[in-house]
Amino acid sequence: MTLAQKIITVAMIVLGTMLTRFLPFLLFPAGKPTPKYIQYLGRVLPMAVFGLLVVYSLKDVSVFSGSHGIPELIAVAVVVCLHLWKRQMLLSIAGGTVCYMLLVQLVF
Repeated sequence: MTLAQKIITVAMIVLGTMLTRFLPFLLFPAGKPTPKYIQYLGRVLPMAVFGLLVVYSLKDVSVFSGSHGIPELIAVAVVVCLHLWKRQMLLSIAGGTVCYMLLVQLVF
């Protein structure tokens, strides 16, 4: 990349970052009530993202070869149990990830 291309790239990144930071405050000012569809998206999008994450994580699991999906099943169970027990999303995700990595590296 030439120096001009590098400067333009950095400027576009800065512009994109600033736009994503300031645009919500411009579209939804503090004194104005938040639109109903934005409130709806705030309620349903987190669950949709996690559903998508589960599907993406388990899409290549083969129950007919290798470890037959047992480490994945155990890790999913750990995530569910941790979440039901502590109700802390990051703990559930981290616990399931650590469990899966230990199972894959040490057991299966």
